[in-house]
Amino acid sequence: MKLYIERATAAGRSLGLGPVEVIEVESRKPGKAAEAEALRPHLTDSHVFACDERGKARASRAFAEEVAMLRDRGVRRLVFLIGGADGLDPTLVASAQGTLAFGPQTWPHALARSMLCEQIYRAVSILAGSPYHRD
Repeated sequence: MKLYIERATAAGRSLGLGPVEVIEVESRKPGKAAEAEALRPHLTDSHVFACDERGKARASRAFAEEVAMLRDRGVRRLVFLIGGADGLDPTLVASAQGTLAFGPQTWPHALARSMLCEQIYRAVSILAGSPYHRD
């Protein structure tokens, strides 16, 4: 995961993207609502994607194009939310500007984070014209 973050940050600079950060929050109380409250302060002035198995699945190239389109529209900060073991609070999913799915399966939190970091790096590499992604 760290490798993808570093690569995406380095490659994204010349494209007006990045840096990529991973922020983990711990709620003081159990449950989705408490987790949502811990996440909300990190969503200010951001375009938020809720990662959810019922979200919109995108091909890597389409994901890259969406990132570029948001950048070109002046969006300065993208936030991708990954919920805990029980998923995201429905209010967070409903208030997000977009959703993202890695297919209909349920993925463990750590694996979903790694997959997301790889896809962010892949999107940056596509936009940079790197040979990393192969159609």
